[in-house]
Amino acid sequence: MLNRRHFLAAASLAALASCNRSDGRKIIGVVPKGASHLFWQTIHAGALKAASEADLEILWQAPQMEIDSSRQIAIVENLISRQVDGILLAPVDDESLVLPVERAAAQGIPVAIFDSAINTDKIISYVATDNYQAGVMAARRMGEILGGKGKVGIIGFRPGSASTVQREDGFQDALKEFPDIEMVGLRYNESDRAKAMAESENLMTAFPDLAGLFADNESSTDGTVRAVKQRGAADQVKIVGFDSSEELIAELKAGTMDSIVVQDPFRMGYECMKAMADHLAGRDPLAELDSGSYLVTRENVDDPDIQAVVFPAIDQWLNGA
Repeated sequence: MLNRRHFLAAASLAALASCNRSDGRKIIGVVPKGASHLFWQTIHAGALKAASEADLEILWQAPQMEIDSSRQIAIVENLISRQVDGILLAPVDDESLVLPVERAAAQGIPVAIFDSAINTDKIISYVATDNYQAGVMAARRMGEILGGKGKVGIIGFRPGSASTVQREDGFQDALKEFPDIEMVGLRYNESDRAKAMAESENLMTAFPDLAGLFADNESSTDGTVRAVKQRGAADQVKIVGFDSSEELIAELKAGTMDSIVVQDPFRMGYECMKAMADHLAGRDPLAELDSGSYLVTRENVDDPDIQAVVFPAIDQWLNGA
């Protein structure tokens, strides 16, 4: 099996080469927030599967940093200049990407949004996790494992990222179902694991009786787990994370964290590309689709259905990108 970290470079070269194809296939630009996380690679695989079924070509381009809205804007503008046949976008920010998306639409280039919402209606479809309800799921799990009492903090991603803001809102709203649980802080990591670790440590220092931490994306969860593990505080500070990796699943099984809310990025990429294919074929795609979310615990992590979401079979698609 090839190392998945090598897939992006190969896929990017293949995608760039595809701009010179003369086989008549339509080219769809796909712009995630980032490239290094397994989450984005899995979305890529799902999009490739749907593209192969519809005989579409993918031009995959991603900013190196998940908080780099200016680079993402430049990528979208470049795709518009290339006159691609469609764009799939996971906007870093729900406001700053509005103008380029609306410019694409004005030039007859359809745009479908995945993962994170944007504040414009000039799109053909929106495919994402129901992030608010995923946050509610995390809060109810936290309330259950804390016995309905204690101090809880959140390690968030960044302000302006619609997907994680919705998770934070759902978590905080649902936590009100537990009147003896106190929210003591929301800190942001700006896609930096070291900063997530530092912010988790700061909360544990400020509140020595802290009982729980909700981390609302993969980098936040990774940093939070590292901080709690370094302090040897896993028995006291219960972690409910979000998004998975091989390392985080291992920490879940080891008991460092209680549970993880996971998305279905393969389905997200697949359904968003399918929506674009339907639109280009003259069919009306769904305006909005929930790609699903699941609570993973030590009790169910080895269930076949959960394994299929946590460790999807993406190699066959990325190897041929």
